[in-house]
Amino acid sequence: MSVVIVGSVAYDSIETPFAKKEKIIGGASIYGALGISFFTKAHIVGIAGNDFNMSFLKNLKQKNIDIQGLKIVNGKTFFWQGKYHYDMKTRESLKTELNVFADFNPEIPEKYKKIPYLFLANINPALQLKVLNSMKNLKFTICDTMNYWIKNDKKNLLKVFNKVNCIVLNDEEIREFTGIPNLIKGAKFIQKFGPKYVIIKKGEYGASILGPDFYFTIPSFPVEDVIDPTGAGDSFGGAFIGYIAKQNKINKNILKKAISYANIVASFTVEDFGITKLMKIKIKDIEDRLRKLKEYSLF
Repeated sequence: MSVVIVGSVAYDSIETPFAKKEKIIGGASIYGALGISFFTKAHIVGIAGNDFNMSFLKNLKQKNIDIQGLKIVNGKTFFWQGKYHYDMKTRESLKTELNVFADFNPEIPEKYKKIPYLFLANINPALQLKVLNSMKNLKFTICDTMNYWIKNDKKNLLKVFNKVNCIVLNDEEIREFTGIPNLIKGAKFIQKFGPKYVIIKKGEYGASILGPDFYFTIPSFPVEDVIDPTGAGDSFGGAFIGYIAKQNKINKNILKKAISYANIVASFTVEDFGITKLMKIKIKDIEDRLRKLKEYSLF
């Protein structure tokens, strides 16, 4: 089965203590779709300006990504400029220009509406609700969000939580949402609002998933050269639901494997700027690295 992903398409300018890149392709739907594409077909719903690199769209098609739901309109593509500090976790947003993304109103192509797997990347919760209400045959949905929506639109966010199967949050977002310092208690509290599964992203420390009757955690693959963390969480989410859609069934073992594959895909993402590494690697590279992680962590 394939996956629909709804999210941003962007140009990013990124500065780290070691290098700087100007106007590289990014956005949650691009990173997420590439994560999905290692396992199954991805269908993007997004918006870009007519300044977007059109030749890149051909590359997406070659990566098993359907772009029928990607609208190209007059104007400039969403732009984000950020700077990472030496620890590569702390970052500053130097410039955010929404441009055409300010008017993003997801239009789901008719052929997408019956696809049973959905990844709602970080967008306005009201738009996430609109997408959820337009889909006709959902079997499994994951949702990402951020502190801004937790602070400013919690009402709609709670409605989204009530309609999705899985929420993907980092430790800061869980504490912001719940006011609970312990992440496990916080994740259990979030389950009360509807999502059966809560994924806790912990960056360099790995990721965990809490279900109704299980808890599973996996360490990150030990990456020696972290070049650019941008988009790692989106590629993680894409790989997670992409693996599930490929199996076309949901149980605790599938979910454990899905988060393990997602963890590995994210580890490749951070090894170069933007989507560079994701465009180069194959499923064999992911399988090889997962085998190594098993060796490192089993006892």
